[in-house]
Amino acid sequence: MSFKPEVQTDDTGKWYGNALRFATRAEAEAQVAELMMRWTTVRDTRVTECDDPVNYTYVDGRLEPFVPDDMNPVLTSLN
Repeated sequence: MSFKPEVQTDDTGKWYGNALRFATRAEAEAQVAELMMRWTTVRDTRVTECDDPVNYTYVDGRLEPFVPDDMNPVLTSLN
């Protein structure tokens, strides 16, 4: 399970997203709030759960690709 941020940019009622998937609702909410500050056409935002794998993290205002612990060469070599 992951969380995906989505925005509405017009009055059609459609929600638009991208491929960003986060491990926590808080990460997705922080990222979409930051996106709303940069895009002038955003009318509303939401975060929904989905079955896609987590692929990004958003911490301290920074978006970074998610690397599972078992794929991280530094952490793997320490075990």
